[in-house]
Amino acid sequence: MDVRVYPDSDALAQAVAELIAASCARAVADRGSFHWALAGGNTPKRCYTLLRHLDMPWLKVHVYFGDERCLPSGHPDRNDVMADESLLAHVGIPEEHTHRIPAELGSTQAAAIYDRLLRDSPRLDLVLLGMGEDGHTASLFPGSEALLDEHLAVAVSNAPKPPPDRVSMGYAALNAARECIIMAAGRDKQHAFQRIRAGERLPAGRVKPAAWFVDEAMTRDLPTD
Repeated sequence: MDVRVYPDSDALAQAVAELIAASCARAVADRGSFHWALAGGNTPKRCYTLLRHLDMPWLKVHVYFGDERCLPSGHPDRNDVMADESLLAHVGIPEEHTHRIPAELGSTQAAAIYDRLLRDSPRLDLVLLGMGEDGHTASLFPGSEALLDEHLAVAVSNAPKPPPDRVSMGYAALNAARECIIMAAGRDKQHAFQRIRAGERLPAGRVKPAAWFVDEAMTRDLPTD
């Protein structure tokens, strides 16, 4: 595993923000635009607030979402609302470059629409993901039927965290990205991280290849490779 350890969540967020900016610069220089997928959760949110202050060619950036909760548009618990508040409302990304998951339509219909959008879009340059205490990433939870779905976007039902209905990028999209970063911080996620390092195929560990950006609390008392 490619594991990069930082002293705390602030240093972790800064490192990831700088890597995203560098990835964006390469993509724009090579292909004229930058296509990346955002993660939900508190750990990535720190990164988004830092990105607001970095020099990036925002007019050439396209934003996608790794997953979304099936809630009404504008609901405060949606991932795209968090992204708006922490990043998108503060930078110059054109609205037509923000490719939202229409999760308010329900998981099945929204997943079908987003799957078509992803099929018609360029290959993702970067996917940013987080990880939950159970080892889930995006809305791919242990034991979910969505883990076996080969579509680029998949419908999720009966999620163990509310709301139960969600839409997630599937492994077909995540593993096709040019670059993937998984951010995780805190001792509450240490056990899942240890299981993945030992080879257990928890959902986050099935994203390949991926660079893991973690804080020291995640690795404290764990054996080193």
